Order: sequence, then structure tokens, then C-alpha cells
Amino acid sequence: MGRGDACAQGRESDARFFYAPSLGPASETTRHYRGTVRNFLSYLGTAHPAVKYLNQLRREPHILGWMSRLRSQTPPLATASCINLLIALRCIFNELAWTEQLSELAHLIRREDIPRLPQRLPRPLTPEQDELLQREFRLRNDLGGNVFLLIRHTGMRIGECADLSFDCLRSTGPNQWAVHVPLGKLKTERMVPVDSFVGELVRRLQFFRSLDPLPVDGRLLARPRSKEALVRQLRDYLHQVCHALGLPTRIVPHQFRHSYASEMLRAGVGFPVLMKLLGHTSPEMTMRYLDVALTDLQREFQLARAKPRHLAPQPRTPFTPRAGLDGLIDSLLATQHMLEMFRRTLPNGTSRRRLDRLSNRLTKILSEARKLGIP
Repeated sequence: MGRGDACAQGRESDARFFYAPSLGPASETTRHYRGTVRNFLSYLGTAHPAVKYLNQLRREPHILGWMSRLRSQTPPLATASCINLLIALRCIFNELAWTEQLSELAHLIRREDIPRLPQRLPRPLTPEQDELLQREFRLRNDLGGNVFLLIRHTGMRIGECADLSFDCLRSTGPNQWAVHVPLGKLKTERMVPVDSFVGELVRRLQFFRSLDPLPVDGRLLARPRSKEALVRQLRDYLHQVCHALGLPTRIVPHQFRHSYASEMLRAGVGFPVLMKLLGHTSPEMTMRYLDVALTDLQREFQLARAKPRHLAPQPRTPFTPRAGLDGLIDSLLATQHMLEMFRRTLPNGTSRRRLDRLSNRLTKILSEARKLGIP
């Protein structure tokens, strides 16, 4: 597999050439591309040892066979991991199709080959789980407990928390503070406003860091070996706490982020602001985090009934129109309201559209009536 224009040399060297310069030698994405190439070449070496050159690659059996092996792995490969492998290899083939003048390489992996992610539902902690865990973290008051309280009350990812700088707590005004969250998963950084409780959490973590024997590296949390090792330690800590409390040990740190998002929504934070707080770049992503419970629906329904924003004012009961032009306007408003209430009970169709047009005409009639100025 490694002779001349061999498949192994061609694709692995091209992957390094095209992606490493732009992403950097230590880039996580670069390592992902290289791992994808090794995965595919390992399959070819085992299942199709006769394939030695790029122009020998065919969709059937080489690519479809590799995809079949990915689906049949034990334990099964997660859908997201399968998508990442397919997209990475497709990108490499597209580059090679251009550099090696082999256009057929660009058609080996098609758009329809890439599976869709299952619809993600919000996964906030239940109120009981949230209360139990926060109480336990406060009682323990150790490094792990303060870290998870910080994650819960800022909505940051566990990887972002591991990257926090020692001076992440910034003053934004008199008695106003924010936590600076560094570049995260989506290559965005943000400032998350916090209260005095979160400020105290950061100061406790700074105290723990000052006692740690590991050399100072400018980060809030000391890394025993690497960032990955620190994250594993924190996950293990959460697992032990859940076990001690009799909670499901499958609870993961990211659920604290979902709980934070739902809490902010219930507190009245607007959707665009919530996107900024979470560091999201699309509304669809934020919607995956929001748990809209029945109590939320009831609250919004009662608020809409009490203070309607778009409907004409509901006529008082009993309705007694005023005399003259004012009475005419009152009657038109009442008619428009009744028409709109009836229209909303109808299914989508011709009748509903006609009533909508009639309502628009009433709006114009009201506008002209108000201009009459008859004493």
C-alpha cells in the first residue's frame, strides 16, 4: 500500500498537506482527518489488499464495504461519529479529485450516504435531581463541587470550564461581574453575566488553584496531565456523587447546561440573549436545549389572555355601544374580535382565508371611520 502513487501514500500525505497547514500541527481537526484516513486504509488493507492506487478505488465494493463495516462495529458506532468519518473522508476525496485530476473520487461518497442525526430532545435535570446535586455540591465544598456549581450557574460546557483562565472573573461595572468564557466548541468566546454567588465560586476555585502543587499555567483549574485527563476526573467525580445520592449514574455534565438554558428562559431571558449566553450560532441549536414544560405553557397562555398584544380589545360584558361615531367604532371593533375568534376555530382552508380577508377589510373600514371626525 505504500509504493509510488499508492493509495496509502497518496491519501495520507495529501490529508496532511491540505489540512495541516491551515489547521496547525496540533489541531484536533487535523488529528481527526488523519484518524479517518488510517481507519479507511486499515479496512482496505484487510478487505481489499489488491487496491494499491487511487484510480483503483470504486464506490462498490470499497466505499460501501467500509460504510457497512462502520455500521456493524461492536459496540455500535454512534451516529455522530459515523457522520464525522464520512464527511472527513468525503472532504479528502474532493481535494484529491482536484489535485490528482481524478474526478471520479469526488463521487465515491454521496450526500445521501451521510445519515441524519436523531432529533435531540432537551435533557435538563429534573427539579429534584437539580436540587439534590446542588445541595450536595455545597455541602462538599471541594474542587469538583465548586466546578459543577459554576457550570450549572453559567451554562458553560465542561471543556470550556477546563479552559477558563485564572482571571476569568471580570468587572463590567459597579457591582457587576461576568465570567469570560474562552474559545469553545463553536470557536466563539463570550461574557456571561453572573451574580455574587458565582463570583464567590470563582474565588474559591482560585484559592484551590493556589494550593495546587502543579506549576502555574494561567488556568483556573490545574491539569494533572492534559485537558482530557482533567475532564475525565470531573466526570468521574460527578459519577461518584450521583452514586452516593442514589441518582442515575448516567447523568452527564452537559445536562447542567440544559438546565441553565431552561432556567434562563423561565426567568424571562429573551431568545436572542439566550443564544449569546450559550454561545450558539443558530436558533435551532438553542431550541435543543430548552425544556418547555406544561407549567410554562400555562403561564404563557394566561399572560396572553390577560394582555393580548395583537387582537382587538375584548368587548366588555354586557356590551353597550356608545352613541354616534364612537358607538360605530365600538361595534366594528367588537365585530372584528368575534370574527377573529371564530376564524381561529376553523381548520386551514378556504373559509379561514376568506374570513381573514374580511377581517382585513374591517381594519380598513375602522381606519376610514376614525378619519370622519363627525361630532
